[in-house]
Amino acid sequence: MSAIFNYLCRKCSLALIFMLFLQSADAQDFNNLQTILKSNAKNLGKQYTIVVQKGGKNIFLSETDELKLKIPTAIGHASSWISAALVMTFIDQKKLSLDDPIAKYLPEFKKNMKGYITVAHCLTQTTGLDADASGIVKVAQKNKFLNLDEEVSFYATKKLIVDNPGDAFSYSNVGLNILGKVMEIISKKSFDRLAAERIFRPLGMRTASFFNEDGNAPNPTSGATCSAFDYLNFMQMIANKGLFNGKQVLSEHAVNTLLTIHHPDLRIRYTPENTKGFKYTMGSWAESTDENGKGIVFSSLGPTGAITWFDSNKKYFAAILSSELQNSQRFQLINQIRRSIEESVE
Repeated sequence: MSAIFNYLCRKCSLALIFMLFLQSADAQDFNNLQTILKSNAKNLGKQYTIVVQKGGKNIFLSETDELKLKIPTAIGHASSWISAALVMTFIDQKKLSLDDPIAKYLPEFKKNMKGYITVAHCLTQTTGLDADASGIVKVAQKNKFLNLDEEVSFYATKKLIVDNPGDAFSYSNVGLNILGKVMEIISKKSFDRLAAERIFRPLGMRTASFFNEDGNAPNPTSGATCSAFDYLNFMQMIANKGLFNGKQVLSEHAVNTLLTIHHPDLRIRYTPENTKGFKYTMGSWAESTDENGKGIVFSSLGPTGAITWFDSNKKYFAAILSSELQNSQRFQLINQIRRSIEESVE
């Protein structure tokens, strides 16, 4: 009788465990997302990937025949988060300071109020330089300049100061691309090599690169290529306060600085349509904040390329990569996909 009782107890325990497993699985139910993807297959096209990761596990994966999860594609303005992190590696090493005027490294900027532009202004999109908003979409991952030296010289001699540095937010390629040249001067290495040595290799991002195949200058703002899986390595490092696989790639202070909303109430001269209402940090957007004004959901997105985000409350990361340019209809569909992911993750 005792043996039968123990047997029944074990059976009940197994059934209970199985029910708990099902309950947990229901908390990560992506059936609605699958329905959205299936019903919008034509609008989504054949070149996109989606990956959602939580607790070190991939909890949702989707890829198409023409764009696999391990295949690199242009990630557009999701590149900015990477470039901002690269700048912070120099700040961690005290080779650069947020308060440094860029004219310290680029003497051409000493004229016409441009001498007041600092590294921090470049990182927070508050340089005051006239930004060609229409060029943001046209540039995508390409760069019309032969090198960053030529590009920075153009900003120094041709771009007007339309706001005092720090007085207004204007999203553009200008700030991070200037810092790309500053880092080249400090290190005497090319920007794409610096990104490989300081970010991509330590994070095992084997598919990532800023190399511009047309031979022109790399574009720190929107010029990276990367696979969905590799980009999640970067976000994992950010979520872990700079730590990845036991190695401190960025200091915790550097990550906190990257995720801080430095100018919450600044006048906005230009921001992309799909970021209105968000607060800019350094290379990423804070989409929502807590009662203390600190960011909760951080994303790196713009008019082109990938859409990636990290939810610090639910502690998950997600990336939607597409080789196709975005448009208003596509943005609406991507937002629908995002909402479904957010509702599915507990």
